[in-house]
Amino acid sequence: MPELPEVETVMRGLRARLEGRVLARARINRPDMRWPFPPGLAQTLTGARVTSFRRRAKYILMRLDGGDSVLIHLGMSGRMLIGPVSNGPVSNGPDMLHEHMTLETSPSADDPGWRVGFIDPRRFGSVDLVPTAGEDSHRLLADLGPEPLDAGFSAATLSAALDGRRTPVKAALLDQRNVAGLGNIYVCEALFRAGISPERPAHAVSAAETKKLVKAIKAVLGEAIAAGGSSLRDYVQPDGELGYFQHAWKVYGRAGEPCENCPGPPLCAGIQRIVQSGRSSFYCPRVQQ
Repeated sequence: MPELPEVETVMRGLRARLEGRVLARARINRPDMRWPFPPGLAQTLTGARVTSFRRRAKYILMRLDGGDSVLIHLGMSGRMLIGPVSNGPVSNGPDMLHEHMTLETSPSADDPGWRVGFIDPRRFGSVDLVPTAGEDSHRLLADLGPEPLDAGFSAATLSAALDGRRTPVKAALLDQRNVAGLGNIYVCEALFRAGISPERPAHAVSAAETKKLVKAIKAVLGEAIAAGGSSLRDYVQPDGELGYFQHAWKVYGRAGEPCENCPGPPLCAGIQRIVQSGRSSFYCPRVQQ
């Protein structure tokens, strides 16, 4: 599933092509994805001007001049592909069957006009309408914790979230009520950088370690966004290019390989893979205690 850096990358791609422009055409190509499309969505979108974009956790909010926001979740296999209107459909071949929402802006003298297709073969993604003034009250957003890249996310706020919790620290970080938008890949990477085992009870993370962990979370997310995210299975950037942060992974997906901070066998057995709550965790037992 696309995580925060991938969603941020998609949001920025949409902003570059749609912000300030009028949606000349909107088409909904099926009645539902994970949930039904809002009634009259195509009519609401057609003729509306896109005023701004916002990302909240793993959700994209496209704000319209009429006072509504389009809430978009990519799900497990969702992609937003963008191309000039003159080039025709942005999806081809089998993808044409899975383009469930299409948006177009009109060409002008200095703008070719843009076509956006929301493609989701497995239909775990979703689209909803919410009043812009009430975005944070939407049922999908109401219980989310702080944004990890915001200034308000600090060692103090994370310590308060972890305090007294006996669940593994990795599970605590994946709990969207504690930190919004973190996913499996970037939690593994941040814990490695902070030298903390994913199996450590959350309450046992010291104040000094929490400070290192917050710094690691912000760093790994920032680097991943700069790299356009990590390309896993269906994820691509809106222009069709692949992200490349997967080449900078220190531990994720590298079970059995040597850790960059270890001397290797026989002193270190390398990166290990364990399963926690049905998800793979990758870590170095020598570096992460």
